[in-house]
Amino acid sequence: MQPKPNRNNPQARCPTCKKSGDWFAGDYGPFCSKRCKLIDLGKWFNAEHAISEPLRPEHFEKYADLPPGKQLDNPETEF
Repeated sequence: MQPKPNRNNPQARCPTCKKSGDWFAGDYGPFCSKRCKLIDLGKWFNAEHAISEPLRPEHFEKYADLPPGKQLDNPETEF
């Protein structure tokens, strides 16, 4: 069942099947369904997806000035 469109959640493409929809409003966002979410998880387990290189301290330098706290989990928050 496709979730109802919401202005706060823009249209997104499911990373697995590439269908467009308001997937972040549903239970499986950014995936369109539980099936697509499990397919992606299986690809991680089978090493089809992988992190190309380890994270290093310089990857985080541009974020050093951000204030700590839960507001970082909310992209609508302005700093």
